[in-house]
Amino acid sequence: MNEAVILADVSVRYLSCGDTAFTVEFGNEISPEINGRVMALHAAIGHAVRAGSLGGVIETVPTMRSLMVSYDPLKTSRAELEPQVHALVEGGLASGMVERQVTLPCCYDDPEFAPDLADVAQRTGKTPEQVIAGHLASPFKVYVLGFMPGLAYIAGLTPSLYLPRRADPRVRVPRSSVAIAMDMTTIYPFESPGGWHLIGRTPLWMFDKRREQPVFLAPGDSLSFQRIDRATFDDISRQVEAGTFDWSSLIRTPDDGA
Repeated sequence: MNEAVILADVSVRYLSCGDTAFTVEFGNEISPEINGRVMALHAAIGHAVRAGSLGGVIETVPTMRSLMVSYDPLKTSRAELEPQVHALVEGGLASGMVERQVTLPCCYDDPEFAPDLADVAQRTGKTPEQVIAGHLASPFKVYVLGFMPGLAYIAGLTPSLYLPRRADPRVRVPRSSVAIAMDMTTIYPFESPGGWHLIGRTPLWMFDKRREQPVFLAPGDSLSFQRIDRATFDDISRQVEAGTFDWSSLIRTPDDGA
């Protein structure tokens, strides 16, 4: 198990979120270090709740730089919980999380899948192949899930590909589209409106209610993309549709020795 993220002597802010929740804020920037602190506290509170040493907590909700703690006001209060949470932070925290290394297949070659690839190349002063190479080489990490079930906000895009969102968002973005904006990439789990730049598509479904865990990606995952051609895309798509695809083949953990 990976216990690499340690917190000690960390300055945090505690902010009210109504009368049944408060937020523990670790900073004002998006960075792997700050998000690591958020996820470490998320794991530590969960462990304390399961051990029965932190009563009244309903759930904790991690964001990129803060953690919301929701509680039952009939069982506890912010005045009681906040010092307990702060003691966890000051005492030093191991993340308690197994960091998954996930590789997702992505087809960049079909114009239907990558309608914005040429525009991204032109705006960043690159060729389409250089855009693809930059995306493949980026050290991505899943920070949070939001907007819709299964949509991951994945930071780490190489700075040479930074672009703002599209000025004219699309009404319909196809499911499984791979897109970039700012310092992030994402994969649309459903057909939906969207304003990010579409540069490829994965044959995988980020949300599938048939799976025991319908949402595939999770905060803390390290993520890389593997380039595939259209024939491989179609083959994997058929397996995903049939429910026969081996999802475990995409995941490695430190214990795998890979």
